[in-house]
Amino acid sequence: MKNTIEKALQKQQEAQEKSKAEQASISESDDNASTIEKALAAKENSETTENLPVSDNEHAEEVSSSDNTNDNASNAKPNKYFDIDLDRLRENGFVNLENARTLINEEYREIKRKLLQNAFGPLASTIASSNIIMVSSARPSEGKTFTATNLAISIAAEQDKTVLLVDADVLKPNVLRTLGLEPTSGLMEYLLGKVDDLSEVIHHTNIPKLKIIPAGKSHHLSTELLASTVMKDTVAEFSSRYADRVVIIDTPPLIGINESAVLANLAGQAVIVTEEGRSKMGDIRHAVDRLNPDMAIGFVVNKSTQFSEKGGYYGYQYYGSGDRD
Repeated sequence: MKNTIEKALQKQQEAQEKSKAEQASISESDDNASTIEKALAAKENSETTENLPVSDNEHAEEVSSSDNTNDNASNAKPNKYFDIDLDRLRENGFVNLENARTLINEEYREIKRKLLQNAFGPLASTIASSNIIMVSSARPSEGKTFTATNLAISIAAEQDKTVLLVDADVLKPNVLRTLGLEPTSGLMEYLLGKVDDLSEVIHHTNIPKLKIIPAGKSHHLSTELLASTVMKDTVAEFSSRYADRVVIIDTPPLIGINESAVLANLAGQAVIVTEEGRSKMGDIRHAVDRLNPDMAIGFVVNKSTQFSEKGGYYGYQYYGSGDRD
């Protein structure tokens, strides 16, 4: 009897253990199946998501996030960027953005003031494209690029103005070399259609309110390109798009070069650079005759040997169109 009970208990225990083993196996199988099903479902969802187009809102959030990241990065710079060596410019006698009242700073403050009054003051409504200022000279090597660059830097120091410096001396570009920068694509490439958007040739700089458009590579059709509808529309956009913008255009010398006469029809003001003891009065008169008669015209005397009341070597005189004779 005892043996029978023991055998029965043993048989019952074996049956229970077998049942537990079977249940554990079934449970493990269910868990594995569930895991596999979940993995397959996740993969299917991932593939579906990858094939779906990104919504505009998602793209906007992504761009916004990227922009914020760039804004917060200490070394973030725009793709088109010129890092101007400001110490080099100061050592070479250029306008600087320091608060010190240096002679060159004071001279260009005086020169720019009349230009800004013409561009944004009471007379602005009487001058077409008054904020477009071309800087030229009668003959080469009289200091026009030096003047254009200093004017741009000086105006960029204004609290409420931004400056776009355009090198339109496409026959002999000199703005980048003057600033110690390497040549790159610019205005010519845009006019030729080699770049799709003007923003591709506008370079930001480490002077916050100054942007630069280089001349780009010279082209045998430069006169026709500068006289094209694209160029006219571009300058018109310069003039009207930003209410606080001043555009300084460094143009070729006026005598004997057709490009300058073309550009004179696009600007509202002209600054003619003359060199003391070098520029001839006949050349100056000839240069003025090539300008648009409706322009406001000013003259900068470069390398003057006579000191002004402030002790400067640069003089500026302004003449309206009626004062030419």
